[in-house]
Amino acid sequence: MDFMFQSNAEVLTALGERIAAHRLQQNQTQEELCRVVGISRLVLHRLENGKGCTLENFLRVLRGLGLLDRLDAFLPEPGVSPMELLKLKGQPRKRASGGKSRG
Repeated sequence: MDFMFQSNAEVLTALGERIAAHRLQQNQTQEELCRVVGISRLVLHRLENGKGCTLENFLRVLRGLGLLDRLDAFLPEPGVSPMELLKLKGQPRKRASGGKSRG
């Protein structure tokens, strides 16, 4: 699914549906998952119905479903190009230079 051209609400709905599908695939009720991860059923219900939740609760749910390791594929560590390393003399970048517009 290409989230780039979807609204935030559409992305939240799709993520909620995926969370629910994974939970059901593992044959867990909402109550069971909530008890394991330490959130209320209302929080999970809102997440699964595309209403969102806090990032902390989202991480709890992913951990409870055994999906937390997939965040690395979602948001991998940024690599540094060899040319950038030469410019920085081996030091990691700490600040943005600004001035470039993002499209």
